[in-house]
Amino acid sequence: MKKIRVQFLLFVYDKTQKIYRKYFKKKKRQWQFTEKQLLEFQEDSLGRMLGEFYKKHGFTMIPKMEDHDVHHLITGCGTNFEDEIAMQFLLLGNGKLNAHLLAAIVLGTLILPEYMKIYLEAYKKGQNMRPFYHWDFEALLWQNFENLRDFVQQKNPTVLY
Repeated sequence: MKKIRVQFLLFVYDKTQKIYRKYFKKKKRQWQFTEKQLLEFQEDSLGRMLGEFYKKHGFTMIPKMEDHDVHHLITGCGTNFEDEIAMQFLLLGNGKLNAHLLAAIVLGTLILPEYMKIYLEAYKKGQNMRPFYHWDFEALLWQNFENLRDFVQQKNPTVLY
């Protein structure tokens, strides 16, 4: 039964992400790198980690949606469907808000409610991270991945004077 529910969600996602890119990402340009070029970045860089992510999972870059894959890397969210929904909850907790995200959350919660505990934990995790959902990750591809991830995962630290 879960397989049918996930197939339905995949079908809906496939149709809506194309519409989302066409109408809501009009002004955004696709990245100027290929998966192969990302693998040529310095070993500890975000770019290299992203290239290895694509290679490991057999994914290709979706134009104008490249940041989504960086979100997987930075948050540690997996790529199966319940993890995709959890990542949307994490992004909501991080401050991102748009119709596509809300639709994914509502549909995911209705169709895969057995993961609600994971979804709520992801939401709280997003609240406890520095806001990153709006960053231009293409400009950060040369940065050290571990440092970038550590920076995002620490919410504004307390500064003692």
